Amino acid sequence: MNFQNQIYDTEKLHKLRPLVVLTGPTAVGKTAVSVAFAKAIRGEIISADSMQVYRGMDIGSAKIRKDEMDGVPHHLLDILEPEEIFNVMLFQQLAKKAIEEIYDRGHIPILTGGTGFYIQSVLYDISFTEETDTSVREQLEQEAIQKGVEYLHAELAKVDPVTAENIHANNVKRIIRALEFYKLNGYPLSQHNETERQKESPYLFRYYVLNEPRDVLYGRIEKRVDQMLADGLVSEVEALKEKGCTRDMVSMQGLGYKEILDYLAGICTLEEAVETIKKETRHFAKRQLTWFRREKEVSWVEKNDFANTEALLAFLIADFKKHIETKLIEK
Repeated sequence: MNFQNQIYDTEKLHKLRPLVVLTGPTAVGKTAVSVAFAKAIRGEIISADSMQVYRGMDIGSAKIRKDEMDGVPHHLLDILEPEEIFNVMLFQQLAKKAIEEIYDRGHIPILTGGTGFYIQSVLYDISFTEETDTSVREQLEQEAIQKGVEYLHAELAKVDPVTAENIHANNVKRIIRALEFYKLNGYPLSQHNETERQKESPYLFRYYVLNEPRDVLYGRIEKRVDQMLADGLVSEVEALKEKGCTRDMVSMQGLGYKEILDYLAGICTLEEAVETIKKETRHFAKRQLTWFRREKEVSWVEKNDFANTEALLAFLIADFKKHIETKLIEK
């Protein structure tokens, strides 16, 4: 069966539900590859990123520019103001809606970004429940004020070390959510996530993780942060601060933003802020890779196995088409 003839009918797309996941650690070079891949397979890109949803947060989030999109539709970019809250439940809702609309247009959805839990929430249609009892959350919020977020992170590490390892020690909202889940349910959030991960996906998917040697990746991170500063990261954060954005907002927890806010507040020098951004970005990349290694049915794509981007792209196109054609024959 021929890929081209069999898949691009809207009815078949809704029935087969093909989906590409193209991810990897920060700064590995997902953006350029995803655009070229999308053009080759008639795809549309859904951003699986927790920061690029915010307007006015372009440089620090490494948001793709209009000229880089090369005509490929992108979804879930610039849809919220920085003062609004974005979380995995809202992402899942919006991403699933976008996927159905992409199928309606006879195209293939491509989830691209580095937020592993966001990807997992869509890929396995993870179930979320909103807690109606807020007393535990409120108590934890008070403890964060009185004892500090580091204390809460240490408490989380005692009851759920897996989740604690994947949450930055300053991310108070995620730490509180994980501790709240444990206190209300009596078992760790990581156990719940692992159970959800074992669900069968409703999609005919191919999950690619771009990777490269650690020293090369860290070098790319250094250059990216330097370029962000050259492109005006400080001015971007100044503008957000003038609009009323503060360090406790979800949007301002992103790498680069809280550190520059500290610089603007006189807590550290610019050089210290930049060094912290680089260090924390390296740590973030390590946490991302740890997450992707735990996922099932993942295809690791080592960039240094290919002579150039064209060769890498040719591999991805051929592999995806072969995967779909195999599944079509099985059906």
